Amino acid sequence: MNKTELIEHLASKHELTKAEAGRILETLLDVVVTTVKKGGAVSIPGFGSFKQHSRAARTGVNPSTGDKIKIAAAKLPKFTPGTAFKAAVDPKAAARKAAKAAPAAKPAAKPAKKAAKK
Repeated sequence: MNKTELIEHLASKHELTKAEAGRILETLLDVVVTTVKKGGAVSIPGFGSFKQHSRAARTGVNPSTGDKIKIAAAKLPKFTPGTAFKAAVDPKAAARKAAKAAPAAKPAAKPAKKAAKK
């Protein structure tokens, strides 16, 4: 789905014109970009969060010549999907994770027998 198709879907789903839906989508994207650019985070519960991630400067190698080159530090946007989004995309993985998180109920240990006095 591209941006135009998303705008059409929003317009039909909420009885908006395509222009109104486009402005709403543009506003949403602008808020996310501006907030992340300033170093903030945008969190949408159930969907995920957008954050700024910093990558440190490092030394790399030019594969054609073998020379060492400096790679500058960079700030990158990072999206982390929410649990509900992950579960919607891959329900089997979510079920495995839930089963792993809740350990199987172990039977209660039997009380130790007391030694009989003679």
